[in-house]
Amino acid sequence: MSMSARSFAALIALLAWAVLVMHVQVGLDRRPHWTLWQELWRTGRYFTILTNGLVAAALTAVAAGWRIPAGWAAGLTLWMGIVALVYHGILSRDLSGLRWWTDQGMHSAVPGALALWWWAFAPKMGLRRIHAVWWLGWPAFYLAYALLRGEVDGRHPYFFIDPPRIGWDQVALWILGLGVTFWLLGLGMVALARRLSSDRPRPAGDAPADPRPQ
Repeated sequence: MSMSARSFAALIALLAWAVLVMHVQVGLDRRPHWTLWQELWRTGRYFTILTNGLVAAALTAVAAGWRIPAGWAAGLTLWMGIVALVYHGILSRDLSGLRWWTDQGMHSAVPGALALWWWAFAPKMGLRRIHAVWWLGWPAFYLAYALLRGEVDGRHPYFFIDPPRIGWDQVALWILGLGVTFWLLGLGMVALARRLSSDRPRPAGDAPADPRPQ
């Protein structure tokens, strides 16, 4: 990747790491009797936290010179888009101070910056409709983890996957509806990637794009 792509990736990674650290610190400030490991265990139940962690790790690797496959780059962007859409659509809260900045960092700033990086720099060749199905793998894995963990410790991270609160039939309907929505968004991302990779003009002096799937 170009130096510009790696530099932008480094900034996004730094932002993601910063908001994750801030989130943990906010939690510890609110629970001064807790240890760091207790707070990490608590925050580890949330899709937002885990997905921001994936972004931080992946873009740190990109900044260090690793090549990121097109499917992985688009998947990360889609998952962070899901984080933003679900939060601003049904989960947003009235917060203030550092909690507001941390919340907006995880749910708005990182998804938005990652979307810009993907549009401008990420490899896009080789994406196919089947990727929209593969990208459901991370949300499905998280769903199984969150439901199992909730059954064990009695705490569910989101109301729409909280069977004691809304019942298993409603949980199933939420899962189906969100799954179809995410699949359609994935198809849209594949279509957009194809358009960008075929129609966007290449700046003068850039090397020809590698035609092989990334």
